[in-house]
Amino acid sequence: MARLLSGLADVPVTKLHGVGEKKAEALSEMGIARVLDLLTHYPRRYVDRTQQAEIRDLSIGDEAMVMATVKKVGTRRTRNRRTIVEVDVFDGSGYLRCTFFNQPWRARQLATGTEAVFFGKVDMYKGRRQMSSPVVDLVGDRTGRIVPVYPQSEKGLLTWELASLVEEALERAGDFAEPLPAPVLRELDLMDRTRAFRRIHCPETMADAYAARKRLAFDELLRLQIALVMRKRAVEREAKGIRHLIDGELVGRFHDKLPFALTDAQRRANEEIAADLAGPHPMHRLLQGDVGSGKTVVCVAALLTAIQSGHQGALMAPTEVLAEQHYIGVRDLLADLTVPDPATLLGERPLRVDLLTNRTTASERARLHAGLRTGEVDLLIGTHALLTEEVEFHRLGVVVIDEQHRFGVEQRAALRGKGSDPDVLVMTATPIPRTAAMLVYGDLDLTILDELPPGRTPVRTVWSRGPLEEAEAWERVRAQVAAGRQAYVVCPLVEDSERIQARSATEELERLRAGILGDLRLGLLHGQMPSGEKERAMTSFRAGEVDVLVATTVIEVGVDVPNATVMVIEDAERFGIAQLHQLRGRVGRGAAESWCFLFGGPGPGAEERLTAMVRTTDGFELAEVDLELRGEGTILGTRQKGQSDLKLASLRRDKDLVRRARGVAVSVVGEDPALEQHPVLADEIRTMVDEEEAAFLFKS
Repeated sequence: MARLLSGLADVPVTKLHGVGEKKAEALSEMGIARVLDLLTHYPRRYVDRTQQAEIRDLSIGDEAMVMATVKKVGTRRTRNRRTIVEVDVFDGSGYLRCTFFNQPWRARQLATGTEAVFFGKVDMYKGRRQMSSPVVDLVGDRTGRIVPVYPQSEKGLLTWELASLVEEALERAGDFAEPLPAPVLRELDLMDRTRAFRRIHCPETMADAYAARKRLAFDELLRLQIALVMRKRAVEREAKGIRHLIDGELVGRFHDKLPFALTDAQRRANEEIAADLAGPHPMHRLLQGDVGSGKTVVCVAALLTAIQSGHQGALMAPTEVLAEQHYIGVRDLLADLTVPDPATLLGERPLRVDLLTNRTTASERARLHAGLRTGEVDLLIGTHALLTEEVEFHRLGVVVIDEQHRFGVEQRAALRGKGSDPDVLVMTATPIPRTAAMLVYGDLDLTILDELPPGRTPVRTVWSRGPLEEAEAWERVRAQVAAGRQAYVVCPLVEDSERIQARSATEELERLRAGILGDLRLGLLHGQMPSGEKERAMTSFRAGEVDVLVATTVIEVGVDVPNATVMVIEDAERFGIAQLHQLRGRVGRGAAESWCFLFGGPGPGAEERLTAMVRTTDGFELAEVDLELRGEGTILGTRQKGQSDLKLASLRRDKDLVRRARGVAVSVVGEDPALEQHPVLADEIRTMVDEEEAAFLFKS
């Protein structure tokens, strides 16, 4: 009988020959507890013995892989007490020295007579070829032309021990159940599941290994996509949408009083959202827009649609600072709007917007909760505090989640549970590549704002690498202030401590006040200030009473001061691309020419990050660069539990597979919502998600 993956997920590795307590512990450290974990612990690369380099043929500067035997090992200490291990290896054609810094354990690992694979860059030292800190794989006397090399931990098992356990597991597993119909395999040129598992672990050629990887990576992506598409369909089946009034006058009055015209992208987004709000199913949409593309105006129109239909709106942000900024911005946008109220003399009252965070006082909270229950609070803006039990809405109609740091599916569901299936709009200000959006937000429809409002001037970005260039940046700040403009100085990111960041901003303010900007009006803003002080600091900057605002990253999102034309980011090498791009988006918000100066020296990946920032202001292009530099962990890291099974698939290499898996998932779930005709796939999805999620997905 063909073997299901769920069956292998139930078999502990101790069932394999020779896996006693000690070996099981070593496997457990590598995340391997069940036979399925072992079979999906894929080789990280292969030694192709037919293509292996010989030491005598290596040229300086080559990146090469050699298989050689250790002939001599020596350890020495430098003056500053660092350990250097020097290993001389020989492959029959010549000698190579491998040098390891601060890795004393290498002397034990690479005893004389050990055979290993060394992978690294060849350089010359004292007239002989060497590799500095090469990657080492102990492969033992594995036979075959293509030898798989597995990820190993320092105390874990060696490659050949893992390989022999995998071979035994494959032999005892027999044939694997095939989840995909033959026509799909043919159309996508995929090998069958059984061959794929065999060939990825024991390939006869490198072409075999690549084809097996393609098949198993596709399976990972398909499982993820099917779970997301099923969730989307299940929500639609379960929930009865509120049919909102989309041509009411409140939204029209809001648009009429805006001091600018909407962009085509904003109009298109409004139409897509309005169609959802009028439809029979609750909206689940992601609004993805670059810095300054005008997401707030679009989301406020959605919230007003709920209010003009007799419902309430909620906007949830990930941090108090951002919630407070949204509150100030939205309150100002809606300042003169009224809503019908038969209990008043004039039959209407001002539209009421309130703020709820952990800083809201007990008395204010009580007043707010009462207003929510009676429906007097039209729009509530806040943090996670919105999810607490005491928060009860009278009639919640539209929920907007500013998912800048991505709330998980669970929090989205919790907020949705505050009403009877309200419409949900998720916003992200950090552009992520479209293929990644399919995986992270695959249960949502996608709307993209890819156009900046007219009158915006692209920001000129300069990487100031030394004292002379930094002096020019400060001159630019002074010149812009003299011309009636304003500037930001952003202080470095210090660990994750807001307290240390607050101190660094305060110290920088004193330094600038005593020195180069001594004659200018300086202000301070950081996350540790009380709410009232923060609001006063921001208000005086907006009003032009402060020339230069010295701030921490609290200004990253939502701050809109069109008169600010210069930004100086200190220690820019400490920031990631997404954060630098968000910060830069605080200037260039008016028609005047604007500058962003990046102060920073070398740091891990800094050259690529800062060069990319200078080259482009396109957030989507920078998102692709970020993906290349940091990998998908940054994007997929906060997905809901149980769905992080991307061991082979890569958003960078497999964009085409992501799209194809999405297509297959949509067609499979479209024809067979509960996967009744696809029992093997159904079994794998159940294995992948937790019990609660499975119960929800398969409730037909």
